[in-house]
Amino acid sequence: MNYYMAPLEGITTYIFRRNYNKYFHTFDKYFIPFISNTNIGMKEIMELSRESNEGMNTVPQILSKTPEHFLKLADIIAEFGYDTVNLNLGCPSKTVVTKKRGAGMLYDTDMLDRFLYEIFDKCPLKISIKTRIGISDDYEWEEILDVYKKYSIEELIIHPRFQKEFYSGKVHLDAYIAATKALDIKLCYNGDIISRNALDNIINTCPSIDTVMLGRGILRNPGMLNELTESSPVSKDTIISFHDAVYNEYKERFSGEVPVVSKMLELWTYMKDSFTNSDNYVKKLFKAKHCSEYEMIVNSIFRNEDYIHN
Repeated sequence: MNYYMAPLEGITTYIFRRNYNKYFHTFDKYFIPFISNTNIGMKEIMELSRESNEGMNTVPQILSKTPEHFLKLADIIAEFGYDTVNLNLGCPSKTVVTKKRGAGMLYDTDMLDRFLYEIFDKCPLKISIKTRIGISDDYEWEEILDVYKKYSIEELIIHPRFQKEFYSGKVHLDAYIAATKALDIKLCYNGDIISRNALDNIINTCPSIDTVMLGRGILRNPGMLNELTESSPVSKDTIISFHDAVYNEYKERFSGEVPVVSKMLELWTYMKDSFTNSDNYVKKLFKAKHCSEYEMIVNSIFRNEDYIHN
């Protein structure tokens, strides 16, 4: 089985990825959260820099709605030494979709086809795609697959939900199976892998799966990849060391305590599920504004609660 880290905007930053790679089992690929601004600033430079991603097989992701914009970003990414770029056709966020980006590109398959024709014709990089299966109706996936058949997609990462389902309800494994029958390209499964049992159940239904992408599950339990690969089990001390390394690096990089705490609370939205009785601390934690408050509450969690293995 190949394992990929999903690109989660604002969370799986280069600081998160680098420290994850240090403390836990290495992912086969790490996807960099989407780049959408052609005016590359220090934030994008740090995300794309080979030094920031040393020792990791990283793939940058692009969020775009026009071929011209995509190709300009691809040229920039190529300058950093990458040979592959990932197109985001999966983000279900309303703010993204209303601008016809992410999963919003799936509304109109003719438009999608024209977009893909241009970028596959002119892009200097190999192109992989992360996709949803449509907006809301079963028939959409067949039409989308008919478009994908036309192109030499390096890899298709499928989150088998509709855009309107966001991250709720059961995944549509039948849609993934339909893709295995319709396409002769490398596929990757993404969605609801939160434990060994969850992965086993998915593979029992789709035994051809040999590559999976982990997103929210790895944030809820950073040690899960070790459990899935049967590497050395992760201890609470390892989770604490990982947390502290990420936290301290954000303190070094950010100006002011509020941005640091805010960034860490994004992670705790998920990581709270890694500890027993975390609800007793969460309300206080999410009211924290200063590092001293944050540290006091988090240290109480680490001192008093147990790390939950899936």
